[in-house]
Amino acid sequence: MTKDPLFIVVAVAMLLVVGVLLFGIGSFAKGGEFNKKYANKAMQLRIAAQFVAILLILLFVWIRRGA
Repeated sequence: MTKDPLFIVVAVAMLLVVGVLLFGIGSFAKGGEFNKKYANKAMQLRIAAQFVAILLILLFVWIRRGA
């Protein structure tokens, strides 16, 4: 399974979601002007990354189910 290109793309998408989430948590913890400037953008980026990751997961399951 780990040699499947779509599986690797799904794994990278999930790691991207985790990275954006950690960035958002870090900016929230730092607080101040940085948090005010980037908090909303970080949340929007996380939601977009989660949307893409979920679509890729569904595509992976759909393709594997049909095979």
